[in-house]
Amino acid sequence: MVSATPTAATTATWMPLVRMGPLGLPLLAAALIVAPVFVQAPWVRQAPMAATVFTAVLLLLALRRGGEVGALLVGFSGSWLAGCLFWGWLRLHPLVHLPVEAFALPMAVAGLGGPWRRAGQFYLGSLIGTAATDGAIALCGLMPLWPAVLAAGPGEAAPLLAQAAMQVLEPAHLLIVVAIAAAMLIAARLLWQRGPGGRLVATCLLSTLAIDGLFLLLALLLPTASGLV
Repeated sequence: MVSATPTAATTATWMPLVRMGPLGLPLLAAALIVAPVFVQAPWVRQAPMAATVFTAVLLLLALRRGGEVGALLVGFSGSWLAGCLFWGWLRLHPLVHLPVEAFALPMAVAGLGGPWRRAGQFYLGSLIGTAATDGAIALCGLMPLWPAVLAAGPGEAAPLLAQAAMQVLEPAHLLIVVAIAAAMLIAARLLWQRGPGGRLVATCLLSTLAIDGLFLLLALLLPTASGLV
């Protein structure tokens, strides 16, 4: 798991290397969906205030880069800030997770028709993926285990996380998860055909689905590597 603190210098180094071909923005969006799992999660646990302040660095990079990449970074900044606020201070309260993640929803919707539409599209794609994940957790009856896992010490959290993963594999719960995953795949396929904005949202959904699958696998086989323990 990557635990190194990202810096403006390193981000500015690789950002111009992204080719803005037909798949340039979707590939960048996929990277930005994955980044919070391997970078933000451990950083917020160790230094929530520093991770939150890094939002300003992301915004400065976005304004400096400009164009579609800059707009995409603006949307990512909103998701990053929401993640820092929740996982840094409110992580034991799963019912407020989605409301906190959706704090910039009005701005994202308002920006869809203007030059910052890529910001709104990324933010909405990320938020829809989060809503699908939280919905699956709630429907599988895992909400009570959420604060228990996060409040427990490493020795107690791992078995609780494994227990939650096994609960997902119960037939009724597995059917729910498969149905939600299928709906996301169908939505992503339809969105992909609707131009660059649709491909951007579709990429967010597919990346979220891949991360959720990886998280479930880690919770079953190696809970301590999941980022929550």
